[in-house]
Amino acid sequence: MSKIFIAGAGAFGTALALAIEKPLTLTARDMSSLVDSRISPKLPGVVLPHRISLEPAPEIGPDDVLLAVIPMQALARYLADKPFRPKASIACCKGIELETMRGPSAVLHEVLDCPTAVLTGPSFASDISQGKPTALTLACADETIGQELQEALTSDTLRLYLSDDPVGAELGGALKNVIAIACGICMGAGLGESARAALMTRGMAETTRLSLKLGAKPETLSGLSGFGDLALTCTSPQSRNFSFGFALGAGEAPEKGKTVEGRATAEATLQLARKHGIEMPITSVVASLISEKLTIQDALAQLLSRPLTSE
Repeated sequence: MSKIFIAGAGAFGTALALAIEKPLTLTARDMSSLVDSRISPKLPGVVLPHRISLEPAPEIGPDDVLLAVIPMQALARYLADKPFRPKASIACCKGIELETMRGPSAVLHEVLDCPTAVLTGPSFASDISQGKPTALTLACADETIGQELQEALTSDTLRLYLSDDPVGAELGGALKNVIAIACGICMGAGLGESARAALMTRGMAETTRLSLKLGAKPETLSGLSGFGDLALTCTSPQSRNFSFGFALGAGEAPEKGKTVEGRATAEATLQLARKHGIEMPITSVVASLISEKLTIQDALAQLLSRPLTSE
């Protein structure tokens, strides 16, 4: 692979560009201010080193690798008019497309017609950009391509663990956002740490039920891209999904202008669950709260009145 390209100059895309520690190209729809100043508008105080090229319209050929760090609901639209033809593409966003119920790797494969991988796990852009140690899952069905990508992208501060289960890695990263919103609601409403622990545990059970039905491996869900990502996202106000939920629980208006992947993913997950006959009560409540079909009090009563059962 001769060149590395990152599509998406938001906080996470920029942080990855910094962490990979190799010459690469960063591209995005509108990057005029970034090209002029080399100061990231998404990561305060971060100046991009000159090993990172900034190109609004790069040529990506059959020897190159593309990391797509575009919000899930905009991914297909972003790629539709791009002449990208990489050797391999990596999905670095987390979610399920609301209209089609596809994950990001399926979108990449359909549009770009190349081998795909999934890069996911417990990580905040601010930590990565500051050179703090981060471990992620790199999941790829093609072992040879996966090993090439692992060697190309691993750095002193970014450690990648290879997996052959992109389905599990992708679902773990997507569904934990829904549970993070639930945990944020819980804390914003003042329900306490014990309630949050219960939501995380039962939320993991929901994630596992649906993911196994869709072909994921249990060990993937207990690893970095499953449990690891869930633990981080459900317990930190740095998480956009947790913070969004916290505002809902506190009766406040969520902060505008930030991508919250769990909002659309909640409804998409609920559609998938219904299609496959999987019961997901926490996801259902989150989707109803987001669409304002339920109040916090009604949601709590709904969960607590469910029939008693074994764990």
